[in-house]
Amino acid sequence: MILLTGATGKTGSATAIELSNLSVPFRALIRSEDKRGEIEALGGEVIIGSAEDREAIDQAMTDINKLLIILPNCENQLEMETQLVDSAKDADVEQIVYMSSVEADEECTSPIPKLHWDTEVYIKNSGMQWTMIKPNFYMQNFIGSAKTIVEQNKFFLPMSEGKTGMIDTRDVGKVIAKVLSEKGHEGQSYQITGPEILSFYDVAARFSSVLAREILYVDMPIDAYKNILSQFLTNQWHLDSVIDLFSGIAEGGIEYKTNTFEELIGTPPRSLENFIEEHRNLYTS
Repeated sequence: MILLTGATGKTGSATAIELSNLSVPFRALIRSEDKRGEIEALGGEVIIGSAEDREAIDQAMTDINKLLIILPNCENQLEMETQLVDSAKDADVEQIVYMSSVEADEECTSPIPKLHWDTEVYIKNSGMQWTMIKPNFYMQNFIGSAKTIVEQNKFFLPMSEGKTGMIDTRDVGKVIAKVLSEKGHEGQSYQITGPEILSFYDVAARFSSVLAREILYVDMPIDAYKNILSQFLTNQWHLDSVIDLFSGIAEGGIEYKTNTFEELIGTPPRSLENFIEEHRNLYTS
C-alpha cells in the first residue's frame, strides 16, 4: 500500500489520478474532511489528520510500504517532514519518495531549497530506500496571472531575463506515480523539466500565439512585486522565501532542462502551448 501526503494539492492530486488510472491502491493523509470525496472517488483510502499530528501519521502508516512526501512550503516544513520519515521508519516502510526541488543541493542557501536539501539528507541517512523528485518551475504558476491576462493582456513577474525549463504539474504527477508503482527507481534523484528552456518573454510570445492576441510580460522590480505579493502571502518567512526563489530565477539559477521525463515515461512532456490551450478558458474573457 502507498501513502500519499499532499494528495489534494496540484502535484499530489495529479499523482492520485495517475495511480487511480493504473489501478494502484493508495491511502491519503489529508487535513480536511471536505476533500474526502475527491480521494474516495479515485478509489483511495482516507485518513484525516495533518503532518503535525504524530498519532494520525502513525495510524496512516499501517501496512504501508511506500510513502510520498509532498508538503507545502512553510517555516516548520523540515520538522514535519522529518517526523513523517521517523514514523515511516518505525512502521518499516520500505521506500520514501520525496518531492524536493530542482534548486536543492548541498550548496544552496535559499530558504525553501535549503529545507528540501536538509530533508533529502535526513531521508538518505534514515536507512530506508528513497527516490527524490526535483521539478523545475511549474506552468501552473501562470494560473495566478489569468486575471491580468484577461483584463490587461499582460502578466507581471520579477524574473528579468531569467529562463526555466518549466513543467506541468500533471507530468510531475505521472513521474511520481510511475516511481511509486514499480521497482527500479531506488537511490535516484530525478530532475524533471519541460521540453524547452523559456524566458518569460518567450512565455508571453507563446500566450500571444495560442490566444491570437498580444500578451506582454512586464518585468517588475523585485521590491514592487514583493509589495504586491505581501497582500496574498501574509507570513513573512514565506514571503521572503518566495522572493528569494524568484530572484534566483531572474539570475539564471534554473536555466536548464533534462530529458528525464521522456526517458521515464516514453513520451515528451507537455509543452507550454499545450498547457495554455488546455486552460484557454481561464485566459479569455
